[in-house]
Amino acid sequence: MAGGLEQLELGQLRESPSSPSSSPLSSCSRQAWSRDNPGFEAEAEEDGAKAAGKGPVLQMEPSQLPQESGEAAESPLPSPPPPPSPPPRRLAWAKGWARRLRGLWGTRLMEETTTREKYLKSVLRELITYLMFLLVLSILSYGMVSSNMYYYTKAMSQVFLDTPISKMEKINFKTLSTMEDFWKFTEGPLLDGLYWDMWYNNKTVTENRSFIYHENLLLGIPRMRQLKVRNGSCLIPEDLQDEIKDCYSVYSVGNEDTAPFGLRNGTAWTYSSEKDLHGSSYWGLIATYSGGGYYQDLSKSREKTSDLIAGLKNNLWLDRGTRATFIDFSVYNANINLFCIVRLLVEFPPTGGLLTSWQFQPVKLIHYISTFDFFLAACEIIFCLFIIYYVVEEILEIHIHRLFYFRSLWNCLDVLIILLSVAAIGINIYQTSAVDRMLKELLENQNSFPNFESLSYWQTQFNSIAAITMFFVWMKLFKFINFNRTMSQLSSTMSRCAKDVLGFAIMFFIIFLAYAQLAYLVFGTQVDDFSTFPDSIFTQFRILLGDFDFTEVEETNRILGPVYFTTFVFFMFFILLNMFLAIINDTYSEVKSDMAQQKSEMELSDLIKKEYTKAMVKLKLKKTPVDDISESLRQSGGKLNFDELRQNLKGKGHTDAEIEAIFTKYDQDGDQELTELEHQQMRDDLEKEREDLDLDRSSLNRPLSGRSFPRSLDDSEEDDDDDSGHSSRRRGSSSSGVSYEEFQV
Repeated sequence: MAGGLEQLELGQLRESPSSPSSSPLSSCSRQAWSRDNPGFEAEAEEDGAKAAGKGPVLQMEPSQLPQESGEAAESPLPSPPPPPSPPPRRLAWAKGWARRLRGLWGTRLMEETTTREKYLKSVLRELITYLMFLLVLSILSYGMVSSNMYYYTKAMSQVFLDTPISKMEKINFKTLSTMEDFWKFTEGPLLDGLYWDMWYNNKTVTENRSFIYHENLLLGIPRMRQLKVRNGSCLIPEDLQDEIKDCYSVYSVGNEDTAPFGLRNGTAWTYSSEKDLHGSSYWGLIATYSGGGYYQDLSKSREKTSDLIAGLKNNLWLDRGTRATFIDFSVYNANINLFCIVRLLVEFPPTGGLLTSWQFQPVKLIHYISTFDFFLAACEIIFCLFIIYYVVEEILEIHIHRLFYFRSLWNCLDVLIILLSVAAIGINIYQTSAVDRMLKELLENQNSFPNFESLSYWQTQFNSIAAITMFFVWMKLFKFINFNRTMSQLSSTMSRCAKDVLGFAIMFFIIFLAYAQLAYLVFGTQVDDFSTFPDSIFTQFRILLGDFDFTEVEETNRILGPVYFTTFVFFMFFILLNMFLAIINDTYSEVKSDMAQQKSEMELSDLIKKEYTKAMVKLKLKKTPVDDISESLRQSGGKLNFDELRQNLKGKGHTDAEIEAIFTKYDQDGDQELTELEHQQMRDDLEKEREDLDLDRSSLNRPLSGRSFPRSLDDSEEDDDDDSGHSSRRRGSSSSGVSYEEFQV
């Protein structure tokens, strides 16, 4: 039996040298294609050659051959029995699932792509996954914002900001100027806005609750809070100490007054810390204020609230040391399921007078009520799954490439998007849990102040994070668009002119900041647009856009005003901005000329067209490329030049790389025209390719014959990627023409 095994091995060795010559022309054709076509797939060539060279070979393990008793005695030591191998089908099934699981995170940075087509397939898979992620994120982002929020804010601002303090005076909250105006506002528009106890027909509302506009429930009770600075917090010059006895500085935590004053009883006259009030600091127009202070909780009825405000006014609750007064309350509209957290701030600067600001924050704190809310909940779950998917992907890529991973700006952007998304998920979870706790406390004691300040803060942060994340997610689309030849011109232009732009930016901002400092020093004391140095910078950007009040500057300084404006516009607009445009324009021209000289490669759009053509051909809804070329040859008659063939095949959905490859194959004299002899050679090759295609189609529905052998998983996967090439590998051809497999780049 050993002799039989040796004969079997010799038979295999005899078959192996002869098999590569079974299709010599196809191999030569592939070599010519690899020299002419940049999109040639070397890996597909090697697999095809191996498949053609090996042929059907029967392999048997020595343990499977029958052994004679004499032969068994000749072996010095009995070989141990081989370990039981898993069934082939189960092993193939396990390998298939492992390949599919690994393919879920098969990105360009994790796979070795040897060909342009496989590289683009990986890019296309990433793009489709990313577009799904973008769709889910867009639904969530636009689902949390609606036009009702704008109308809600507008309605509330009209009540408290635009209502005059009296019928005889046109002053409203926005135009308050003195403490007297503030008290008139609290006794007039504030009370009228908080308590709607009368209908338009002068009938009293029967419900013992306050509904602003009769639609928005006032949650709990409102609160007034003030912050003060102590006397003597600033230094008085010695020459004026006899004239000036009191001095109250600008607000700061160090200058804050915490001593009791006035009646010295109750929370309105004794200081409460930020920790006791569960508050937080707030950034006003003049300073950043702490969350503590002297506060007075109002009532749910109009009469009691009016009495409380009158008591504060009569006992001089506001004095020279007051630096800020807050009015906080929250409302809920069940019609649109929205809360509105309102804060009205009045700041008293040490210069005298007052400044007003406000914040209306509509938030959706109660989720999952309507059908659309449950749809958003499903999208939130899908979004979390996407984040988990991308976290695993980034961990694998960082594990493979280590610190080199962060050299790419796109990779850093991926990590940033994931971090922002995780932060948004954490804030959303915190808000959901905090709302349930606060609403439970509010329902237990409805005469307490609902402190939704922290929820308002975190909602603002959540909106900012969601907006930034949405911006970066859309910007990341350039990562995939850059694979298009036209779109890549933008990134190439910006990268090539980066040094020139950096040098220009240094020169630009030197002159720009010099003008900003000049304007701040000259006009800052009288013009609001130049009152601070940052305002001066933003005002100059507005000048470049044409949004500027020249008359106000001219009235401030009749000499330096016109000189400043004229020279700034001349240097910044007519000279520097045009230099910037010239840099971009010249670089773009260079990039465009360089890309025109580059050899065309397969693009993402070409891959999509190719896969679409394959699907249409399989469904018999479109002719094969062989039929398109044959039809073009029949229509040409005599000679056919490159431009005619290109125009004809481009109209049928073929790419430039395919057309150039097929024309170069048969244009032997290089005159950009196909003669009758070259026509005939192309026709013969196309007829043979058509026969191969017909043979493949007829064998698709046919069971495996005796000469058919099961292929390995790698071979079947390669054939799936190039489903028309196996016919050319099975069949040898005597012509030097291009095959259909070679035609498909």
